[in-house]
Amino acid sequence: MTDLRTPLSRARGRGAAGHGAAHWVAERVSAVALVPLTLWMVYAALAISAAGYAEAVAFVSHPVNAVLILLVLIVSGWHMHAGARVVVEDYFHRTLGRSALLVLNLFVTVLVTALAVFSVLKVALGGAL
Repeated sequence: MTDLRTPLSRARGRGAAGHGAAHWVAERVSAVALVPLTLWMVYAALAISAAGYAEAVAFVSHPVNAVLILLVLIVSGWHMHAGARVVVEDYFHRTLGRSALLVLNLFVTVLVTALAVFSVLKVALGGAL
């Protein structure tokens, strides 16, 4: 059976590809979440910079500080991945090259974020002493 709708009626409400609005909203939510987290991280960096090694380890070992540092790392890693994904999707038009860059983007952001999270957890749980 043929579709009697016009191309405009089939495309209405679907955005550019039917999923762009969700990505856009998710990027904005992560950006808004990063505002207070980044302000706190600046405070934390200033507090740690004036302290010695033992005080810095004690600061990171405090549960609230460790959780906030982990939130900064995870949200910023996800935000970085999403932003780089948009750049690759918008400016790289060869399918194979775009796919390779998207996979590389995923692997690099997951690796960097995982290493950072592991480092904070090691210090926070007492493995750095």
